[in-house]
Amino acid sequence: MPTLDAAAAAALLDDLTAVAARAADAIRNCTGSGAVHRKPDGSPVTAADETAEAVICEALERLAPQLPIISEERAARQTPILPAGKGASYFLVDPLDGTREFIAGRNEYTINIAIMADRAPLLGVICAPALGGIWRGIVGGSADRITGAPNSPPTPIRVRKRPQGETIIMVSRSHLEARTQAYVDGFPQAKLAPSGSAIKFCRVAEGSADLYPRLAPTHDWDVAAGHAIVKAAGGDVAAPDGSPLRYGTPGLLIPGFIATGAVTA
Repeated sequence: MPTLDAAAAAALLDDLTAVAARAADAIRNCTGSGAVHRKPDGSPVTAADETAEAVICEALERLAPQLPIISEERAARQTPILPAGKGASYFLVDPLDGTREFIAGRNEYTINIAIMADRAPLLGVICAPALGGIWRGIVGGSADRITGAPNSPPTPIRVRKRPQGETIIMVSRSHLEARTQAYVDGFPQAKLAPSGSAIKFCRVAEGSADLYPRLAPTHDWDVAAGHAIVKAAGGDVAAPDGSPLRYGTPGLLIPGFIATGAVTA
């Protein structure tokens, strides 16, 4: 199976940014149209999810035909087969993360595209169509943000060193369950910032927030792109016990994670 290193992934970054931007246009064109359906797990799916996935997968197949694509809506239709072999690389895609926010008319939904190598995130691109932003990062390299047109000059981003006693914690607007609530209750002086989708990773990466905990299961494609961006910006994403996240498990489920910025100043 093909293997990409950081340099090879970096060579694809601008192309993947353009792919995400085209998917954003497709989603905007679907806004307000089409019925909401339910997948077997009960989660919603719309024409926007399916249209964005088609745009992304078609583009990735042209861009890097040697790389397998694991995508949320495809996985709902057929169990994906992960590439075997040490260092094997593949694309991991969530064409519309935050479908509930999209349906509700909120602007907190994203497009997530990651390149995985040896079942760990190597590159991440997150596009927020309604916010006009694209966040990107390569593990072992750097992270940046593009505001406005996709070909606008990128601005470097970095996690912040949080001031003593001040913590901004990103929490899920739609999925804040008991374990995560108990964790954030351990920061009584913290400011909670509810939001949907992988935009929460971006806020940590750019230094607008310090922590993003989720102590309930979620899928690989919800996490991988944000994981890469936070790592590239100087932070970390790990299991609640501090161990590395394990991608590619049965069901492509991650039991929980905590994304962190820099240590306290």
